[in-house]
Amino acid sequence: MRTYKYVINLCIVIVFFQLQYTMGYAQDQRLADSLEKIYQENRLVGVEKLELLRNLAFNENNDLELSLKYADELISLAKQEQNDIYLYRGYYIKGQKHRFKAELAIAQDAFFKGAEAATKADYIEGEGASYIAIADVYSLLGNAANAEQYYNQAIELLRKTTDSIALATALLNTGEYYFQNKKYDLALNYFDEAGPIFKDVNYSIGTAYYMGNEGMVYAKKGNDSLAEANLTKAIAMLEELSLNDPICEYLIYLSDIYLKRGLLDQALFNAKKSLGLAIKYGLKERIAAANLQLSKLYEHIGNWSEALRYYKDHVAYRDSVNNINLVEQIADLRTNFEISKQQDKLDLLEKESELQMIKEKSQQNFIFAAVIAFICVVIMALGLLYRYIFIRKTKLIIEAEKNRSDNLLINILPEETAMELKQKGRVRAKKYESVTVLFTDFKGFTRYAENLTPEDLVQSVDFYFTKFDEIFERYGMEKIKTIGDSYMCSGGLHSHTQDHATKMVQAALEILQFVEEIKNSTTTELNFDIRIGINTGPIVAGVVGNKKFAYDIWGDTVNVASHMESNSLPGRINIAQNTYDLVRKVFDCEYRGEINVKNRGPMKMYFVNGLRDRTRVMPQEENKISQSLEIS
Repeated sequence: MRTYKYVINLCIVIVFFQLQYTMGYAQDQRLADSLEKIYQENRLVGVEKLELLRNLAFNENNDLELSLKYADELISLAKQEQNDIYLYRGYYIKGQKHRFKAELAIAQDAFFKGAEAATKADYIEGEGASYIAIADVYSLLGNAANAEQYYNQAIELLRKTTDSIALATALLNTGEYYFQNKKYDLALNYFDEAGPIFKDVNYSIGTAYYMGNEGMVYAKKGNDSLAEANLTKAIAMLEELSLNDPICEYLIYLSDIYLKRGLLDQALFNAKKSLGLAIKYGLKERIAAANLQLSKLYEHIGNWSEALRYYKDHVAYRDSVNNINLVEQIADLRTNFEISKQQDKLDLLEKESELQMIKEKSQQNFIFAAVIAFICVVIMALGLLYRYIFIRKTKLIIEAEKNRSDNLLINILPEETAMELKQKGRVRAKKYESVTVLFTDFKGFTRYAENLTPEDLVQSVDFYFTKFDEIFERYGMEKIKTIGDSYMCSGGLHSHTQDHATKMVQAALEILQFVEEIKNSTTTELNFDIRIGINTGPIVAGVVGNKKFAYDIWGDTVNVASHMESNSLPGRINIAQNTYDLVRKVFDCEYRGEINVKNRGPMKMYFVNGLRDRTRVMPQEENKISQSLEIS
């Protein structure tokens, strides 16, 4: 009697579920939780148990491993019962769960097997759903030809059925494929056809996907207000349904919208929320996308170390989806699947030909066999060609991402140091016997900055320092860091040239000329004078820390260069004795006297007036410089 009671209860649940289920898209975690009790009793057999396992596998969203356990049990039982429809359903659910885990080779294998089972069962809806899923995987891998082929096959099949939800889902996925390939108007056409179908049957999950996908299109077309409204509504609906994969994707698009508006806090919040959900539910593809978005946001802010950290995580997860072995596996799966389909047709032809063998000559049989062999060879050759194309394209993608990671690291550290960090995982401090160090500082910048907004202040500093970067890079100098309005640069660190002092002074003269031109310009209100100090000598260089690491240099040479800058005058270059000895034959220098440097004693200083035998670049000061300056 208790067994009969459980069968009745299951049937009631199944009838309720069939109202919202056609091809396996209306997931409901609450339904899975309620059916778990019936599963634990283990009293059902046959079709009732198959239906129970299908519902459990499909609706379990919070635990992917548990869902896969139910799917594998469903596949095993369907094979025992020789039930091809439930075999298709088991493989379809298994493929979807592995796709969420970014295990695309396993997912595609399951979808192909599901398509075979649906074809044997003459279940057109199942065959169409399998083709959609297969196309989705090819779309993720960037294989446009195969993706478009299977989407078109799916839509063609499903238009022959009365299953409106299945057709609308195929249209929605096809539209998303064209969206990924930046054909936004074509994608919108598919979404617009799918949306009304979902609304007519009151299919909430389809409506949520439709609204979210249209929101993504509007975001790409620049209609941010409409995009934000659609995405926000879609996320709210999907949160009620506990569907985390699309939520993660839509949050990234919201983050992009807020970034364009300059709302960095909201942009970061949505990106981090997407990453948190993706990590919690093991959605590798979304983890990769969220890490890439956070890398872009921190790169926009100028926080290079955080940008690099998130980009490395992006590459790690992205490589787990896009790698050569995966491409080879899926290429082989497609080849085997197509050969299997063709072989089924060929087997049928062979059976028919057996009835005609008595009437036909042996030569005809030989020709027929040759045709069969030729078709198989052609199919296998096409499969190998597809695999070669996949591998080549994937190698290019991986190489491009590797180059981007390298460039980001080099933007933070000198190239030689970045290469050492990549190869050894750490950077050993090095001593250099002769390096020229330069400091600059703007006169009156602090007072000027008090009257500026933060945005204008950063823009003013960036205007000057961008030009400084260009000048110093042209002379082969190495930018070390900036502190407020102070700029620190070195020469001779990695180039191993002997004339780094001369090049540094030449670059400094260009800096003075640039600042003077801006000061006298009528197109800007910037009106700064700059002091420059230079010294040459031994230094120690290395990377500090292992988080937010920074390249820096130390030593008395650096300290003296800083003193040279602080004891210079606006519009002048003040150099120490060491530098003077190296450049005095090239530049006209003016002796200023000595200063007492702490822990070093008296040190001679010189102004650089310009190149020898030429008109002096810098104007002469009206007042004579004191012959002795004290530094405590």
